[in-house]
Amino acid sequence: MVGLKPPEVPPTAVVKFFSAGTAACIADLCTFPLDTAKVRLQVRPREPRGRTESPRRCHRAGTAGARSDAVGTPQIQGEVRIPRSASAVEYRGVLGTLSTMVRTEGPRSLYSGLVAGLQRQMSFASIRIGLYDSVKQLYTPKGAESTGLLARLLAGCTTGAVAVTCAQPTDVVKVRFQALGALPESNRRYSGTVDAYRTIAREEGVRGLWRGTLPNIARNAIINCGELVTYDLIKDALLRARLMTDNVPCHFVAAFGAGFCATVVASPVDVVKTRYMNAGPGQYRNVPSCLLALLLQDGIAGLYKGFVPSFLRLGSWNVVMFISYEQLQRVAMLAWRAPP
Repeated sequence: MVGLKPPEVPPTAVVKFFSAGTAACIADLCTFPLDTAKVRLQVRPREPRGRTESPRRCHRAGTAGARSDAVGTPQIQGEVRIPRSASAVEYRGVLGTLSTMVRTEGPRSLYSGLVAGLQRQMSFASIRIGLYDSVKQLYTPKGAESTGLLARLLAGCTTGAVAVTCAQPTDVVKVRFQALGALPESNRRYSGTVDAYRTIAREEGVRGLWRGTLPNIARNAIINCGELVTYDLIKDALLRARLMTDNVPCHFVAAFGAGFCATVVASPVDVVKTRYMNAGPGQYRNVPSCLLALLLQDGIAGLYKGFVPSFLRLGSWNVVMFISYEQLQRVAMLAWRAPP
């Protein structure tokens, strides 16, 4: 047996709620640099095909290059974008992005926005993961021997939507901080997490803190179905077939499969969500206009920009989170039932 034994008494909803938030924070601490790399790659302007800018050519361009990027796209006020110039920082791949950030901004840049990220997980993961089983039982018909696929999907969509509605401001601030690190120190708009909340509310209104809620709800409905439901189904299949017992190896296999499935189905929505939340006031009229602009600029491939870091992050995040989640529930129930 690897890990603690399953408790004789099922964990309560309260235990699941706090275990999910804590496990998500542990997973964020382990994988946050990968999430930052993913955001940097997603907000990076696309390089023109078959065309590169040499330092000599950039020098002859003079101040003209300061008014637009290398593909002639004007810089729109408000959006955090990585400038293109002879001295611009370029990100190439996951490892290249991480090494470039450490070299140009220092190791602390890998955890830019961590405070908002942990705030998000405590409010977000606690709801969408911790309440999943309870909501799943509400959708399961009375007297049913097992929970059907439809009930699992409905539970995933419900908890995901509620969680996004409650925790969206923390996600907006997290994405802004992760993208701002690509700019010079003098151009960064926020001095800290609290200042970011205040500045966004003051400059963009309270609605600015809920920017991108609709694409985020869509994203997390998809992720919950591809993540929680897939984990649930794989784990149940392994246990029913008696291929594994309810311990860490079983949780690892189920979590890895859930992470891959969630990345495949959610990556396009994640890219649109990141672009829209990172945009300044008036950048895009709505979510469809953001999607259209992305398709016109980058094509279909733009919807999977940053796929590798997304999978590395989401896959590893799922493994750490689900293993921690299962073990924390068992620790809590053992402590709860321990004699005084």
